[in-house]
Amino acid sequence: MSVEKVLAISGKPGLYELKIQTRSGFIAESLIDGKKITVGLRSNVSLLSEISIYTETDELKLFEVFARIAKKENNGPALDHKASNNELLAYFSEIIPDFDRDRVYVSDIKKVLNWYNILQKANYVTALNASAVTTTGTVTINNEPAIEEAVEVEAETVVEKPKRGRKKKTEDKE
Repeated sequence: MSVEKVLAISGKPGLYELKIQTRSGFIAESLIDGKKITVGLRSNVSLLSEISIYTETDELKLFEVFARIAKKENNGPALDHKASNNELLAYFSEIIPDFDRDRVYVSDIKKVLNWYNILQKANYVTALNASAVTTTGTVTINNEPAIEEAVEVEAETVVEKPKRGRKKKTEDKE
């Protein structure tokens, strides 16, 4: 299981692992129930390794936030994302004391905690602590680098030209 292949797909609940790249998009597997779905090129997809949390001084990669939560919870589950707003803010300020309270909303904190708990149930948390997460924005499938546009599907859309049809024959017999 590779944490660099974990995706959040807009409009779809939970997290997904990138499995196979296809001509029209890619196939992803849900970390919650294991179901595979086909994701088209027009879907808005985010790699978790590319997401950061704003702090007062800089940005903190999401996997570093996950590692801090795992350290605090001894690789166990975090606070439920359905807790009250005050509890969520207090918990998150324990994890990241200098997070930017103007740019990080409670909805963002809920999403981070929900994603962490999904990763924890799918046994990705130990992989977070075992390896340092560094990515360059590309995804490797079967030890071969994939095209970067396949991951950042919202960045570029391929438009195919329609095939030329045969010209209709006109019968002019005069």
